[in-house]
Amino acid sequence: MSLHVTEDKRCIELLRQLVGFRTDNPGGDERAICDFLAEQLTERGADAVDVVDVPRRRNGVDLRGAYVFARFGNPRTLLNSHVDTVPANRGWTSDPFTAVVTDDRVVGLGTCDTKGAAAAILTALERTEARDIGVLFSGDEEARSTVVPVFLASEHRRGIERAIVCEPTGRRAGVRHRGIMVFHAYLRGRGGHSSAADHLPKPLVELSKLAVALDELGRSYLQLGPDDMKGICFNIAQMDGGVAANVVPEEATLTVSLRPYPGFDAEQFAFRMAEIATEINPAIEVRGDLAHPPFQADNPDWFRALLGDAPDDVGPLQFWTEAALFDHAGIDAVVIGPGAIEQAHAADEFVTRDDLAWATEMFHHVLGVAAQPDTDR
Repeated sequence: MSLHVTEDKRCIELLRQLVGFRTDNPGGDERAICDFLAEQLTERGADAVDVVDVPRRRNGVDLRGAYVFARFGNPRTLLNSHVDTVPANRGWTSDPFTAVVTDDRVVGLGTCDTKGAAAAILTALERTEARDIGVLFSGDEEARSTVVPVFLASEHRRGIERAIVCEPTGRRAGVRHRGIMVFHAYLRGRGGHSSAADHLPKPLVELSKLAVALDELGRSYLQLGPDDMKGICFNIAQMDGGVAANVVPEEATLTVSLRPYPGFDAEQFAFRMAEIATEINPAIEVRGDLAHPPFQADNPDWFRALLGDAPDDVGPLQFWTEAALFDHAGIDAVVIGPGAIEQAHAADEFVTRDDLAWATEMFHHVLGVAAQPDTDR
């Protein structure tokens, strides 16, 4: 039996085991899968393996967040893949937590995003004696990204200069992408019977005016930004507050989002939003809820030796990744991994067996280059 056939079977078996861990976010058990991955990394010769709990509380529920970090020598380069998944979408034709293997693919929740990458990393580590590299399997990527910042604030990140962040990129090396920002605007009135509506404050009306004004603000950015990332994708996402047709609401909330390009002045934009809100009604309060920064690789040439011929091309991505968090912490990053974003978060999510083999070869090459002394990595 050839090496590649053996690795294919081993990678698929590892992926089957990873899919079996329920890490759907929220509610999944990230600690359990990290404990399993810690055993796998120890078996593959890591000099140190640590599992760190990162508990979080969301909507009154305690969640088991975690990461596992393995050190091989003195890492300058980091391989990162997240272990959590989104909840299973509607339309699955099989159990999302039981991997189904066909002639050309592996179907299961997280196979593409991004447990397939984790299985490929582990498979590559079986063939190659790793040195001077770190492996981080981290949780809570699919919700609030609370885990990676804990890693970045820890001693574990010491010495790490660059990171390969695994996401389903269709074999593209992603060197930049947009950020994500979410704002809520709040307004309270007195509320009351609709028969008095002519004389009562109307929070929904005031926030509707704000929605129109902010949409115009968003449109003013349509021609701004890099050539391949014009505009800010400004979105009027939600309006809440109505109770019934015969009730004037006491309060209302407007939710908006945008996806800023690299170099976007987020502070100035937030200031302008607050100015517009005050012009419409001084009682409107605008609060930021989420601020994931954009990502722009500082030096997109460093990874070429590490990745070899693996990438089909190099360019921007249209979705957010935690590469932005590494970049913000001073660790240069590139985003690449098996699978395509079109399969992620979908019913019957899958990764092809060809992509798993491709990723295993890529990580084998990365491990070999990272282990070479005196190389410009």
